[in-house]
Amino acid sequence: MRDVELKGVYPILATPFDENYEVDVESLERLIQFQLDAGVDGIAIFGNASEMYTLTEEERDLISQIVIKEVNGKVPIVFGTGATGLAQAIHYSEKAEEIGASALMVTPPYMVKPDAKRIYEYFAEIAKVVNIPIMMQDAPIASGVTIPVEIMVTLAQNCPNIKYVKVEAPPTTIKISEVLQKAEGKLKVFGGLNGMYLFEEIRRGAVGTMPACEFPDVCVKIFSLFDEGKQDEAKKLFYKHLPLIRIGTLAKYAMSVHKQILKDGGIISTANVRNPNVPIEESIKAEIDLITKELDLLALNGMKKTV
Repeated sequence: MRDVELKGVYPILATPFDENYEVDVESLERLIQFQLDAGVDGIAIFGNASEMYTLTEEERDLISQIVIKEVNGKVPIVFGTGATGLAQAIHYSEKAEEIGASALMVTPPYMVKPDAKRIYEYFAEIAKVVNIPIMMQDAPIASGVTIPVEIMVTLAQNCPNIKYVKVEAPPTTIKISEVLQKAEGKLKVFGGLNGMYLFEEIRRGAVGTMPACEFPDVCVKIFSLFDEGKQDEAKKLFYKHLPLIRIGTLAKYAMSVHKQILKDGGIISTANVRNPNVPIEESIKAEIDLITKELDLLALNGMKKTV
């Protein structure tokens, strides 16, 4: 899986917690199987939607072991290895490559906001110590750091294993077009922001998406329809599910929304989130119920196909 070209739907795996806010292994195993059953092209771990910023290193090791075991080589696994400093990012990146990551998704440092020189050096140094592909994550809403397109292109030109960028800087569609135009084939683009602009992004040339993990079958179907030349059907399916996608972007509540939908579908046992995320409240849960009922999303025996 290390030579594979990344393309298609790579959901960011949530981290299920039990009633004591510990990693829920059984729920995590079900969640992985849910993704595989939906036909995803790959799985990403330790992204923002994984609550990676709340995990200890021991928990990261446990989750890595479970994901690698359950996936069992069926699809590539992308590890998020960005950190608040270069030393930690190198540590996470080397470790991920050693245990079987297919590629890395790397955010820039976000505690002290780096200038252009520091952004370049950070990614270039990580690229030197690993051999697997690197995806730069341009997510200023979450990190407060924007990666300029010129730096992305220079990194791709100078570092052969920097091959992808996940564009989450609004307006994502405009930046995707700019990256593809200026990179001249040296960078491939994934979308993010929970798939908020998925249809528009793939129309502009994005090769993949990394949304949250509660609607993988919808994203897989949209990509399949688009690849088959059925753009109108892909568009209708996307706009049909846009309320579901949109509610998963609520500030402070996004992680608990993702988990509530998965809990309602019988995939994970609780919707618990760790501080600083905010637990679901009844008014938001009622709005989730309105959306899922309208889509006929949930079944008593667990999540069923939503398309």
